[in-house]
Amino acid sequence: MNILVDHNLRGHSVVLAGSLAASGWIDLISIRFVLFEEVGLEVNSDDRVVWRCAQANEMILLTANRSMKGKDSLEQVMREENTATSLPVITIGNIDRLLAEPEYRDRCVNRLVDIIVDLEDYRGARRIFIP
Repeated sequence: MNILVDHNLRGHSVVLAGSLAASGWIDLISIRFVLFEEVGLEVNSDDRVVWRCAQANEMILLTANRSMKGKDSLEQVMREENTATSLPVITIGNIDRLLAEPEYRDRCVNRLVDIIVDLEDYRGARRIFIP
């Protein structure tokens, strides 16, 4: 599973990848974190462009703070364009705790793995907050 990492979560994705590896999940399931530049996105891409890129490339979007207001906000885009087969957006509830609290990070990792393993059950769900 490819996960498109929002531009402001670059460092967080390294921490998540380390936790996935340390807990042995990387040996069991395929997870790859993809950065904006790898798919040709600019750091200032609007939410509609980012969401469409993730969907077109069958990637889960991992975010923390995408906009909830405006015609091109992530929330508006999901309301307008989400279908029953769309991949969910995974939003980390508290990125500061992800870095500071190993227990919270482990809960995020385990929830992420649960979603990926049962991904077909989450298609069309729009946004999922973790942990």
